[in-house]
Amino acid sequence: MKSKGTSYNQKQKNILATLGENIKLARLRRKLSIRSMAERAGIATSTLGSVEDGSPSVSLGIYLQVLSVLRLEDDVLLIADKDPLGRQIQDAGLIVKKRAPKTKKTVSAIDHVIDKGNSEKPKFD
Repeated sequence: MKSKGTSYNQKQKNILATLGENIKLARLRRKLSIRSMAERAGIATSTLGSVEDGSPSVSLGIYLQVLSVLRLEDDVLLIADKDPLGRQIQDAGLIVKKRAPKTKKTVSAIDHVIDKGNSEKPKFD
Protein backbone atom coordinates (compact mmCIF):
# COMPACT_ATOMS: atom_id res chain seq x y z
CA MET A 1 0.00 0.00 0.00
CA LYS A 2 1.49 3.31 -1.06
CA SER A 3 1.56 6.34 1.16
CA LYS A 4 -0.55 9.31 0.06
CA GLY A 5 2.19 11.90 -0.14
CA THR A 6 3.17 11.68 3.52
CA SER A 7 6.85 12.20 4.11
CA TYR A 8 8.70 10.96 7.16
CA ASN A 9 11.79 12.49 8.69
CA GLN A 10 14.89 10.42 9.39
CA LYS A 11 14.13 10.00 13.09
CA GLN A 12 10.66 8.61 12.32
CA LYS A 13 12.13 6.23 9.73
CA ASN A 14 14.71 5.04 12.27
CA ILE A 15 12.02 4.43 14.90
CA LEU A 16 9.95 2.36 12.48
CA ALA A 17 13.03 0.43 11.36
CA THR A 18 13.92 -0.33 14.98
CA LEU A 19 10.35 -1.42 15.71
CA GLY A 20 10.43 -3.74 12.70
CA GLU A 21 13.77 -5.17 13.73
CA ASN A 22 12.53 -5.75 17.29
CA ILE A 23 9.48 -7.60 15.94
CA LYS A 24 11.69 -9.72 13.68
CA LEU A 25 14.02 -10.59 16.56
CA ALA A 26 11.04 -11.52 18.77
CA ARG A 27 9.76 -13.80 15.98
CA LEU A 28 13.16 -15.45 15.55
CA ARG A 29 13.56 -15.97 19.33
CA ARG A 30 10.26 -17.87 19.22
CA LYS A 31 11.53 -19.88 16.25
CA LEU A 32 8.57 -18.84 14.09
CA SER A 33 8.95 -18.79 10.32
CA ILE A 34 7.67 -15.83 8.33
CA ARG A 35 4.97 -18.05 6.86
CA SER A 36 3.84 -19.39 10.24
CA MET A 37 3.83 -15.94 11.80
CA ALA A 38 1.88 -14.41 8.92
CA GLU A 39 -0.72 -17.20 9.06
CA ARG A 40 -1.20 -16.75 12.79
CA ALA A 41 -1.56 -12.99 12.37
CA GLY A 42 -3.94 -13.44 9.44
CA ILE A 43 -1.81 -11.39 7.05
CA ALA A 44 0.20 -12.01 3.89
CA THR A 45 3.88 -12.90 4.18
CA SER A 46 4.67 -9.76 2.16
CA THR A 47 2.83 -7.66 4.76
CA LEU A 48 4.84 -9.27 7.54
CA GLY A 49 7.97 -8.45 5.55
CA SER A 50 6.83 -4.82 5.43
CA VAL A 51 6.26 -4.86 9.20
CA GLU A 52 9.74 -6.25 9.82
CA ASP A 53 11.20 -3.66 7.44
CA GLY A 54 9.48 -0.90 9.44
CA SER A 55 7.33 0.29 6.55
CA PRO A 56 5.26 3.39 7.45
CA SER A 57 2.49 2.26 5.10
CA VAL A 58 1.49 -0.66 7.34
CA SER A 59 -1.46 0.16 9.58
CA LEU A 60 -1.24 0.19 13.34
CA GLY A 61 -3.86 -2.57 13.35
CA ILE A 62 -1.53 -4.89 11.44
CA TYR A 63 1.31 -4.13 13.85
CA LEU A 64 -1.10 -4.97 16.69
CA GLN A 65 -2.06 -8.30 15.07
CA VAL A 66 1.62 -9.23 14.75
CA LEU A 67 2.37 -8.17 18.31
CA SER A 68 -0.59 -10.27 19.52
CA VAL A 69 0.90 -13.39 17.97
CA LEU A 70 4.10 -12.62 19.87
CA ARG A 71 2.05 -11.89 23.02
CA LEU A 72 3.47 -8.39 23.09
CA GLU A 73 0.29 -6.45 22.30
CA ASP A 74 0.16 -4.87 25.77
CA ASP A 75 3.41 -3.04 24.96
CA VAL A 76 1.35 -0.74 22.72
CA LEU A 77 -0.28 0.62 25.87
CA LEU A 78 3.08 2.14 26.87
CA ILE A 79 2.91 4.59 23.94
CA ALA A 80 2.32 8.11 25.30
CA ASP A 81 1.60 6.62 28.72
CA LYS A 82 3.83 8.89 30.76
CA ASP A 83 3.78 12.01 28.52
CA PRO A 84 6.00 14.22 30.70
CA LEU A 85 5.68 17.29 28.45
CA GLY A 86 1.89 17.03 28.36
CA ARG A 87 1.76 16.68 32.12
CA GLN A 88 4.00 19.73 32.58
CA ILE A 89 1.73 21.78 30.34
CA GLN A 90 -1.33 20.52 32.18
CA ASP A 91 0.20 21.24 35.58
CA ALA A 92 1.25 24.73 34.51
CA GLY A 93 -2.34 25.48 33.63
CA LEU A 94 -1.49 26.40 30.08
CA ILE A 95 -4.34 24.37 28.67
CA VAL A 96 -7.34 26.53 29.38
CA LYS A 97 -10.52 26.40 27.38
CA LYS A 98 -12.02 29.85 27.29
CA ARG A 99 -14.96 31.26 25.39
CA ALA A 100 -14.43 34.41 23.46
CA PRO A 101 -15.97 37.35 25.33
CA LYS A 102 -18.89 39.19 23.78
CA THR A 103 -17.80 42.59 22.68
CA LYS A 104 -19.76 45.81 22.75
CA LYS A 105 -19.05 46.16 19.05
CA THR A 106 -20.86 42.91 18.26
CA VAL A 107 -23.81 43.79 20.49
CA SER A 108 -24.20 47.26 18.97
CA ALA A 109 -24.00 45.82 15.44
CA ILE A 110 -26.81 43.39 16.27
CA ASP A 111 -28.87 46.19 17.84
CA HIS A 112 -28.35 48.32 14.72
CA VAL A 113 -29.68 45.55 12.45
CA ILE A 114 -32.67 45.00 14.74
CA ASP A 115 -33.44 48.74 14.96
CA LYS A 116 -33.07 49.21 11.21
CA GLY A 117 -35.41 46.30 10.57
CA ASN A 118 -38.09 47.81 12.84
CA SER A 119 -37.91 51.35 11.39
CA GLU A 120 -37.96 50.49 7.72
CA LYS A 121 -41.02 48.99 6.20
CA PRO A 122 -40.48 46.40 3.51
CA LYS A 123 -41.21 47.54 -0.04
CA PHE A 124 -43.51 45.42 -2.15
CA ASP A 125 -43.80 45.96 -5.88
